[in-house]
Amino acid sequence: MSAVALAALTSATHAQVVTPSESSPPAQLTGDLVPTHDPVIARDGDTYYVFSTGHGDRLVETKSSKDLLHWTAGPPVFTRMPDWAPKAVPGTGGMWAPDISFVNGRWRLYYSVSTFGSNRSAIGMATNATLDPASPAFRWRDEGLVVQSMPSDDFNAIDPNFVVDAQGRHWLALGSFWTGIKLFELDRNTGKPADPKAKPYSIARRPAPAGGPAPVEAPFIIPHGGFYYLLVSYDYCCKGVNSTYYTVIGRSESITGPYLGKDGSKLMEGGGTIFLRADLQEKQRFRGPGHAGWLHDKDGRDYVVYHAYDREKNGAPTLRIAPVRWGADGWPVADY
Repeated sequence: MSAVALAALTSATHAQVVTPSESSPPAQLTGDLVPTHDPVIARDGDTYYVFSTGHGDRLVETKSSKDLLHWTAGPPVFTRMPDWAPKAVPGTGGMWAPDISFVNGRWRLYYSVSTFGSNRSAIGMATNATLDPASPAFRWRDEGLVVQSMPSDDFNAIDPNFVVDAQGRHWLALGSFWTGIKLFELDRNTGKPADPKAKPYSIARRPAPAGGPAPVEAPFIIPHGGFYYLLVSYDYCCKGVNSTYYTVIGRSESITGPYLGKDGSKLMEGGGTIFLRADLQEKQRFRGPGHAGWLHDKDGRDYVVYHAYDREKNGAPTLRIAPVRWGADGWPVADY
């Protein structure tokens, strides 16, 4: 979402700018970086895997790397929609914005099914014993519908993110546009809503201005140091170099909120602290950085993965990964 011009940022949100790191930029990524939209990242054994929005009959793209630097495209998760999906969302043809976690001894992939501009949407789930396509145990198994939204609902069931809280409860954050980001409690065994009739918690929204919508989407929750940190993306993706996507962060002592930026601004009122924004105006290469995912690696290091649009390559949606350091004030800063 929007990180194009500081003037646009200040008018679009109360978000506070974090000063970028003074350290050296991360090493250049190479390999199959395009196309990448809405990435998430995980490590299985000695290999890193990125999952992202599918293209054509490649339903959920995959990439792998041994060093976080050179990336190789792998097989898609699916090549055809599961039978339940077109019945739940007529006209759908793709899987968007996946989320990956290791839960109860299996890898769990949540994914979105929708059509552009509609909140008749659904989130499904697939599981696998391993992320290694060369393993004899490798096989994605679709587990069906998890959450659905209809035109009568005030939310949009896309952009899922799974998280476990300090008490061991399981949750799914999701949402895009409409009334913002929602949080559903899950059954620990099934990975589906613990109470299908329960009203979800609202954890982030942007009150719409008189002229139209104020987009918020792509939640990702990171537990750290006694807080829960919520990443969300503001403004518009998917417009190449004209994309205005940017990413803000807030934190809360409770997973259900309230989430506040570093300056105390409320994510339920369009606030937060800017975490990822476009390159400085004199560079202007990578535009619209957003839809961030997170990796807490086995060595204790943290990384943020996201997509941005490369002006030097006709606005191609490109994989980006940056190390994250935690400041003395307890807030993360991406070295990007």
